[in-house]
Parts: sequence; structure tokens; C-alpha cells
Amino acid sequence: EEANLVRVKDILSELEKQVGPLEKQAEVAKIYLKKKEELKTLDVNVFLLENNRLKEQLDSVADKTKIATDEYDETNARFENTKNEYEQIEEEIAILNDKIETARADLSNTNVLREKLEGEILVLKEQIKSGKVNEENLRERLVVINRDRESREKNRDEVLKEKKVNDEQMASLVESKNEAQELLSNVQKQIEELTAKIEDGKNTIINELNHRATIKAEIGRYDTMKEQINIRKAELNSKLLAAKSDEVKQDEDIKKFLEEQEAIDDEIAEMNETLKKGEGTVEGIRSTLSEALTNITERYEGYGGSVKKVMEQKDTTKGIIGVVADIIKVEEKYETAIETALGGNIQNIVTDDENTVKKMIAFLKKNRLGRATFLPLTGIAKPQEFKTPEVLKEKGVIGMADELVSTDKKYANVAKAMLGRIVVVDNVDNAIAIFKKFEQGVRMVTLEGELFVPGGAISGGAFKNSSNLLSRRREIEELEKKIKEYKQQIADTEKEIEELKQKRNKLRMDNESLKVDIQKKYIEQNTALLNVEKAKEKKNEAILGSVNLRNEGVEIEEQLKEIDLRKEEIIKTLSDSETLEKDLTKKIAEDSSELDLIRERESEYSTDLTRWDLEVNKMLQKQDFVNQNLHRIEDEISRFVIDARELEDKITKGEEEMALKESNISEIEKTIVESHSSQDKKQTELAEDINKRDSLNEKQKSFFKTREEISDRISALDKEIYRLNAQKEKFEEAIETQISYMWEEYEITLSDAGSLRDESMTDLTGMKKEISKVKDAIKKLGDVNVNAIEDYRNLMERYTFLKTQHDDLVEAKETLQGIITELDEAMRKQFAESFKDINEEFDKVFKELFGGGKGTLELIEEEDILEAGIRIIAQPPGKKLQNMMQLSGGEKALTAIALLFAIQNLKPSPFCLLDEIEAALDESNVDRFAKYLHKLTKHTQFIVITHRRGTMQKADRLYGITMQEKGVSALVSVNLIDKDLDD
Repeated sequence: EEANLVRVKDILSELEKQVGPLEKQAEVAKIYLKKKEELKTLDVNVFLLENNRLKEQLDSVADKTKIATDEYDETNARFENTKNEYEQIEEEIAILNDKIETARADLSNTNVLREKLEGEILVLKEQIKSGKVNEENLRERLVVINRDRESREKNRDEVLKEKKVNDEQMASLVESKNEAQELLSNVQKQIEELTAKIEDGKNTIINELNHRATIKAEIGRYDTMKEQINIRKAELNSKLLAAKSDEVKQDEDIKKFLEEQEAIDDEIAEMNETLKKGEGTVEGIRSTLSEALTNITERYEGYGGSVKKVMEQKDTTKGIIGVVADIIKVEEKYETAIETALGGNIQNIVTDDENTVKKMIAFLKKNRLGRATFLPLTGIAKPQEFKTPEVLKEKGVIGMADELVSTDKKYANVAKAMLGRIVVVDNVDNAIAIFKKFEQGVRMVTLEGELFVPGGAISGGAFKNSSNLLSRRREIEELEKKIKEYKQQIADTEKEIEELKQKRNKLRMDNESLKVDIQKKYIEQNTALLNVEKAKEKKNEAILGSVNLRNEGVEIEEQLKEIDLRKEEIIKTLSDSETLEKDLTKKIAEDSSELDLIRERESEYSTDLTRWDLEVNKMLQKQDFVNQNLHRIEDEISRFVIDARELEDKITKGEEEMALKESNISEIEKTIVESHSSQDKKQTELAEDINKRDSLNEKQKSFFKTREEISDRISALDKEIYRLNAQKEKFEEAIETQISYMWEEYEITLSDAGSLRDESMTDLTGMKKEISKVKDAIKKLGDVNVNAIEDYRNLMERYTFLKTQHDDLVEAKETLQGIITELDEAMRKQFAESFKDINEEFDKVFKELFGGGKGTLELIEEEDILEAGIRIIAQPPGKKLQNMMQLSGGEKALTAIALLFAIQNLKPSPFCLLDEIEAALDESNVDRFAKYLHKLTKHTQFIVITHRRGTMQKADRLYGITMQEKGVSALVSVNLIDKDLDD
């Protein structure tokens, strides 16, 4: 709160410095807006006069263009007719040329072909002669191959006889080898069976030895179990006596705790009712505050009066979408550029169609609320395109303004209409260069807000144009009056909010105090519930314990009988196992003797089998040699057969080729005779075609002169039409530039400009001079912040709001400091009381644990009680008073235990875990610790991890881990006999 207060003070001081200069800027802005209205009226009338002049010139050029176009079409038709006739003659000449060339080529080809055919006849005769010589050579080679084949067939028959003898000898050897192999396999099978039998006997003996070890261990375990069961039987008898005496005391405790719980429940119910009423009142105040703040934020503060009045009708009039600022989003780095580009358009109101616009205009007129600019979505379905896209390639150009904003798809045309012809440039230097290059014909804006308007104007700020021409001064006075009214309404609302905040804060503090009291009661209630539940649980545990103890006694008797019976069975099993071991040992010795004899026979059979293997291998090598020789001879015979067949095929093929060549010679001779008669006929046709072509060439020359005359006339008409079209486009572009200027500068269409026409303004030259004077007056004003009026009002609103926040922070600071003081006092008081109680209880516990002496707790002086250290002073019996740090290790541990038990006595917890806290104590102190711990079990259940005998002797139940068998851990639990029975 202190930091917020300083920050708000700094902001208020800074705002006070800004108020004076901003007020002066607002006055200059009013003068500037008035001059802009005068300039707008003059610009509109100049625009209308020049637009009419340009339209008359455009109509004249259009008439001339039509006359020239008609003559051009007529001359072009004549040219096409002449061109078609010329192309027809040219096509006939081309056909004759092709025909003449073809005829000449045929005559030449005929002579060449005849000479080629005579040469082929000579080649064929020579090939026939060579084929006859080759045929004689092939027949001689065929005789040699047949003689060699017969020799190889005789060798094959001899080898087959030798192979038959070897196969018979091989069969005899294999039969002898198989007999030796079968004898050896039978002996090896007997050896495997005896070996497996001996191993099974040995394994059985090992298993029996392991089983006997297990049986002996089980007998020992049964003896231990029987001993433990007898001890447990004695414990059960003592527990039954104690359980009967505890039941009566537990019934009395339960009745007492139930009465305490009912009284606490009544107090909590009464407090909750009071708290519910207080929270209801706070919720009502919160709703009132929320409604008041909502009214402030939904008044469209910062917009023109007419815009706010129209937007107030948004909920009741269907079709009002919102202002341009509501539907357009832009990145922070482009905000200044887009705001400058939009200017006053940022407050234009977007509607669904023209009908909504008519309703709102009627509403403004009826109530005399001023003028507003509307953008119906149906009226800007096709916004104009940017006509100089080559600008986007210039240095420093970021893009079109409408592409740098984001909006819903259905409002894309609105953004394009407002920003679609404005180029965004990074800095003023690049913008000036582009402005000059394109002859000041592009509207641009820089990232820092400089605006370049077609025609040469450059502005350093954003324009905000008013659309009211006739009653601008009256509207400004009305707006100032409404501003004062709104400020008074805001002040009244903020005052009401402040009163509600104070009332809400007071109720909140009362509710918080009540919640603290309720929380304390809930703690008392939970404590009472725990006491009742604990008492009931103890009673149920006692009853259940008695039943369980009786049932456990019956189970113990049955377990003893079962253990005796099981022990007798195990002893009998042990005797049977020893007998089985002796029998198996005798059988293994007999089988081992038999195994030695069989292994001697295995060695003899193995030697015989090796000898037969050698004989078989020798015979196999001999068979391989014979088979290889046989395969070689058969391969040679097959190769001779194939060669003979190939020679016979070649001889037959040669005879057929010679017959075919003789036939070809006869055909070629006939073709030569026919070519002589065909050549004479083609020469006659060629002479006729040449005469016809010469006649068409003479006719074609007369068309050239006519075609040149028509082409010159068409060219002259084409240039005239181009000149007239260029002049027409120039006038159209001038008209479009004027319309664009009026829209971009004043958001006025041609039809809207007609409604603003002043018939008395006819002197175009005088109006242009007046425009120059008004522009000079605007320039003399210097850089004008047209938003200064709105900024001044916003600044005053912010100053008032922050002043209120400052007062709230001052009050909140004082309130928090009071709460902190109260909490510190309550904490000191509660700590002092608790420390006193713990000190007294510590002394009592110390004396009981040490058997006398004195224990004291002291706060370090001259320090805050909430931050002071605590000094522990201990005086064991027989020693002087000293600081705890000067005691021995055991004395320190026992002192710490005394402090722990003192706190436990004052605030007993239902459950507590102690981990070897008495490890440093000697035996006598361990006994004192265990006895005192047993006293605390009236309200707390303890689990103690310990290795000290004295602590274990005082416990009600022991849990431990034992390993009676190697590698097997088991959990052991023992219920110890109560002290009363021990005594």
C-alpha cells in the first residue's frame, strides 16, 4: 500500500503539469477545426465546378472517338477482303510449286533408282557364287563330326560295364557297415539308459537329504511355535481381567464428552446464522458497486456526443454494429500510423444496411443531437482498388494500411474502404522520396504519424474532421455543457461508490472477526468430536478385545493339538526317507558294475565300424572317377550331335537364300524396264504446271499497291483513336482523382457533395485564392493536436479518478496499520500466556523425569517477544543451576524429552511417533522415560522405534523382524502382560 501511495502521488504531480499546456492545445485545436470547415466548403464547391467542366470535355472526346472508330472498322473490313483474295492466289501458287518440285524430285529419283537396281543385280550374282563354295565346305565338316561321334559311343559302352561292377561291390560293403553300426547303436543305447538310471538315483538321494533337513527345521519351528503359544495363552488370561475393569470408566467418559459436544454445536449454529446475514449484506453492496462501475465504462467516454447518443441506442435498435475502433485491431508498432490514417474516421459508426442509417439520422435530427458518419456494409460492397501498386516496391514501404490491421471477415470491406488506398512507410525520408517520384499522387502515412496527401500537403498529426458545417460553433458549446454534466454525474457516482466501499469494508472486517470466532468454535467442536469418537473406540476396542481374547484362547488350544499331530507325521516321514536312501545306494552300485562291462563291448564295435567306413570311402572314390569319365564322354557325344544339326541347318538355309536371290534378280530387271515409260509421262505434266504458275504470279503483283494504301489509312486511324482514348483516360483519371481526394480528405461522395453546393460560389479563380489563404492560416497555427480537446477531457477524468484512488490508499494504509497493531498485540498476549503454561508444565515434567531438580524456560531480554530467543535452564538434582548447553549428552536428551512431554500435556495430539529419542539415556533414565510415556497414553497413542530394553518392557505390544531360517524374514508380534498382573 505504501508503494502504491507513492506511485499515485507521482502520477498526480505529473498530471497537474500536463493540464495547463493541454488546455492551450485544445483552444488551438478548436480554431483549427473551424478553419478546416471553411476549407472543406470551398474545396467541395471547387470540386463540383471542375467536375462539371471535365465531364463536358470528356463527352466531346467521346464523340470524336466514336467517329474515328467507325471509319477504322470500315477500312479494316476492306483490308480483310483484299487480304483474303491475295491469300487465295498465294495458296494456289504454293500448291503448284509443291507439285512442280515433287515432279522434278520423282524424275531425279527414277534415274538414281535405276542405277541402284543394276548395281544390286551384280551384288546378288556374286553372293550366289560365294554361297555355293561355302556349302561344299560345310558338307566336308559334317562327315568329320559324324566319324568322331561313333568313336565316343564305343568308349561310353566300355565305361558303363565297369560302373556296373563297382555298384555291386559297393552294395556289399554298405550292408556290412550297417550291421556294425546297428550293433554299436544298441550298446550305446544301453549305456545311456544305465547312466540316466544311476543319475536319477543320485538325484533322489540328494532330494531326500534336502527334504530331511527341511523336516528337521520344521520340527524345530513347531517346538518354537508351541512355546510362543503357551506364553500367549498366559497373556490372554491377564488381558481378560483388565478389559472388564476398563468398560465402566469408558462409559462415563463418553457421556461427559457428548454433553460438551452438544453445547459447542449450539454456539456454532448461532454464529453461522450471524455470519450468513453479514455476507448477504456485503454481496448486495458488491452488486451495487459493480453496477455503478459498469455504468461508467459503458458510456462510450472519449467519443463525440452524437456518436455516444447513437451507440446508446445499440441495444434497442437492431443493425448498429459499432464504431470503426471497435471492429479494427492493430499491432502496437502500427498504432500511430493507423490512427493518423483513419483520422476522424475512427469514430464512424458501422451498420448493417442503409435502413439503419436512415433511422439513426432521423433520430439525431429529431433530438437535435448533431451529426455522425455512418458506414453501411451494403453500401461498401466493392471498395475502390489502389491504382498505383508499383509504389509497394519502393524502399521503406511496409504495405497497404488495410493489410496491417486485422478484423472479422465480414468487415473486411470497411477496412479496405477506410485504409485501402493509404500506403504505410517506415520513415518520413523514404515517404518524401516516394511522394516526389509519383508526383504527389499517393496518399501515405509514416510509422511516426506524418501524413502525405495527394496534391502536396504534408501533415505531422492525425486529422479529425467534423461532418457538421452549419452549426459547428453551437455543437461545440453544447458538447462543453454536456461534458460538465457528465463530470458531475461521474463525481456523484464515485462519491456513492466511496460510501458503499466504506460500508462494505466495515462489514468485511466484522465478518472476518466472526469467521475467526467460528473457526475457534469449530476447533473446539472437532476436539469434542475426537474425544467422543476416541472414547467410543476405546469402549468398542475393549468389548471387541474381550471377544477376540476368548476366541483366540480357543484357537490356541486347537493350534496346540494340530502341532502335536503334525509333528508325529513329520517324524514318520523322516524314518521312511532314511530307508529309501539305503535302497537307492545299493541299486546304484549294481548298475555301475554293469555299465563298465557294456562300455568294453562299445569299444570293440566302434573299431569294426571304423574299418568298414574306410572300405566304403575307397569304393566311393572309385565310383566318382567312373562317373566323371562317363559324364565327359556323354557331353562330347551331345556336342557332336548339336554341331551336326547346326551344319545341316546352315546347308539348307544357304540353298534357300540362293534361290531367293535368283528370284530377286528377275524382279529387278522387270522394274528397270517399267521406269523408262513412266519417266516420259512425268516430264510432260511438269511443263504444263510451270506455265500455269507463271500466270498466277503476274496476277498477284497487282494486289501489293492496293494493300499498302489501305494499311497506311488504318495506321493513321489507329493513332488518332489511341490519342483520343489517352485524352479520355486523362479526363477520367482527373475526375477520379478529385472524387478520391474528396473522399479521403472529407469522406464525401459525389452525390453528397451535390447536397453541399452553394450556388453563390461561381468564381473558380477567387475560390482557389480563398483556399490558399485558409491553408496559410492553418499552417501559421503550426503543429496542431486535433485530439487535444478529447485528451484534455480524458486527462481531467483520469486526474479525478487517481485523486479518489489516492484518498482510498491513504485510508486503506491507516486501516491496515490498525489491523497489524491489533494482530501483534493479540499474538504477544497469546504467546505470553502459552509460554507461561509451558514453563510451569516443563518444571513439573522435569522434576518427575529427573527425580527432582528444577527446569525453567526464559525469554532473552531486550528483544521483541515474537522474535526473542528462548533460553532453557536446567538444574538436575545434586547440581547447580546451569544452561542446558553445559549438561551432558544424556541430560540434554532427557531435558529435551521433558520439554516435548510438557507441550504434549498441554495440547495432547491423538497420535505420536517417536524414533529412538531415548537412545542417549542410561538404564535408570530409560525406566523413568518409559513410565512417564505410559502415563501419556490416556490421551495419545504412541508408536516408539527403539532398541532399549527398558522401553520395550513397558510397551503394550511389540513388533519385530526375525530370521529363524536362513534367508527367510518373518514378522513377530507379541502382546506383553500388563503391569498389574506382573505385580
